This record gives sequence, C-alpha cells and structure tokens, in this order.
Amino acid sequence: MAVLVILAALATLLPFVPAGAALGAGVLLAICFGNPFAARTRAVARQLLPAAVVGLGGAMDLAAVLRVGARGIGYTVFGIAATLLLGHLLSRALAVRRRTGLLITVGTAICGGSAIAAAAPVLGADEEEISVSLGTVFLLNSAALLVFPAIGHSLRLGEKAFGLWAALAIHDTSSVVGASMQYGHAALEIATTVKLARALWIVPVTLLLGAAFRNMTAASAPRRGRRPWFILGFVAVAAAASLIPPLRPTGLLVAAVARRALVLTLFLIGLGLSRETLRSVGIRPLILGVLLWAVTAIGTLMAILSGGISV
Repeated sequence: MAVLVILAALATLLPFVPAGAALGAGVLLAICFGNPFAARTRAVARQLLPAAVVGLGGAMDLAAVLRVGARGIGYTVFGIAATLLLGHLLSRALAVRRRTGLLITVGTAICGGSAIAAAAPVLGADEEEISVSLGTVFLLNSAALLVFPAIGHSLRLGEKAFGLWAALAIHDTSSVVGASMQYGHAALEIATTVKLARALWIVPVTLLLGAAFRNMTAASAPRRGRRPWFILGFVAVAAAASLIPPLRPTGLLVAAVARRALVLTLFLIGLGLSRETLRSVGIRPLILGVLLWAVTAIGTLMAILSGGISV
C-alpha cells in the first residue's frame, strides 16, 4: 500500500493528470485501503498548499488582482454578514453546539479551514468542536471539487463567471483552485484573486469574534490559528512579475510548477478523507454545513446569472 501511495503521488506531477483525477485517486485509496502516511501527508498538504498559491502569483496581473479585490468589497461584506446571520439562526434551529455552529459558519463565510483555525482560539473551542467543524468543511470541499465543474458545464457558465462562483461558494482555497483548474485558465485566475481577497476578511471577523466572546476563551487555553501569510506572498510574487518585465517569463514558469504542486496537494487532501473522518462528523453539524453551503452556492449563482455580481 505504501508503494502504491508513493507511485500515485508521483503520477500526479505528470502534466496530463487532471486535478479531479488526482483528488479522486486520493479519496479512493484512503477509503478502500487506508493511508499509511496519514500524519505525514496532512502535514505536507498544509505546507504545500500555501507555497503553491504563492507561486500562482507569477502568472497574475497585479492590477487585475487589486481591481477584483476592490470591486468585490460590497458583495463580500454582504455575503459574509448574511452567512453569519443565517448560520446563527440555523445553529439554534438544529440545536448545534454554539461554538461548533460558529466555526462551521465562519468557515463557510470566509475560507474554510483557515478561518476555522483562526477563529477557534478566540472562541475557546475544544478539540471535538474543531474536529467536527473541520471534518464538515472538508467533506463539503471534497464534494465541491466534483460537483461545481459539472454544474458549471451543464449551465454553460463562462470561465470568468465560474471562477467568481467558485471563489464565493466553495470553502477552502485548495478546493476553489482545484475546481477552477478543471474549468480553465481564466477561471483559475479569477477564482484565485477573488478568494485571496476574501481571505483577508479572516482578520476583522476574528477580531470581532474575539471582542464578542472574550468570556468564552477563559474556559480553555487559546490556540494560535495559522496566519494566512500566503496572501502577502501571492501579492508580492504577482507584484514582482507584473512590475518587473524581465521577471515575467520566470513568473510564468513558477506558476506552471505551482499548478502541478496543487494537483499533488489535491491528491494528498483526498488521502485525508478516511473512514474515521466520515464517522466523526455528526448528522446535525453536517446538515448545518450542507444548508449553509447550498444557500450560499445557489444565492451567489443566481446573483452572477442575473448580473448582480460580476468581475
């Protein structure tokens, strides 16, 4: 089994292996045979993802990145606020534990696991609450990689429209990138810029949660959430490639390598979808996550199709 995992991982680096196939192979191996390197592959995926996202900046136009981020402020604020309110109401209706519901809601509103990791310390969340929240988001991320491209093609969405939809309706950056990679280069560019601009909202939302729940952090030792440093790295690489013309060819090469690294990352993420992960997610948190995700996905898609949201 160990040899099979290693060979499959190396195969994902081949230029003709699509992102969806890499993810599917990882999930299939994990569920059918188990992952003998579970701790190691999780660690590598956590480190490889932000590094690869930084590399994608080599193919980006900095002016476009800033323009997309600035134009999206209005619908980003509205989307995050509406998701937080809906998550609060659904958590109460489903009797989901308060902190678990908040973590799932924050993960849906901003950027999945990174937002959960940042919010957990200020909420004083325990290991079970964090685990259930991450498991819920992870399951939905895995589904998004397969479902979103299929829906996009069936509706004949253009690449830019699909990239915007993926960035606004899929939780984690890895799944946003993975889904948009399957759709086309323009979709990948739009999805990455919009998602990274949205991820910046981790900071103010976490600060607001900290102010509202200071009394809850005393119940457990606070943990440090991972800072999304890759956002600054992405902007720095995009700036260098955009503003220094001799660096443009190098930037394109770096971005090409980063895209293959992301395919490998998706394979490693798929390996993390174990039977234990499936069992650890309770039915009510999962229902909460699915309802929030469905409302977000359908609402943003309708807004894009009607012209209410554009890039």
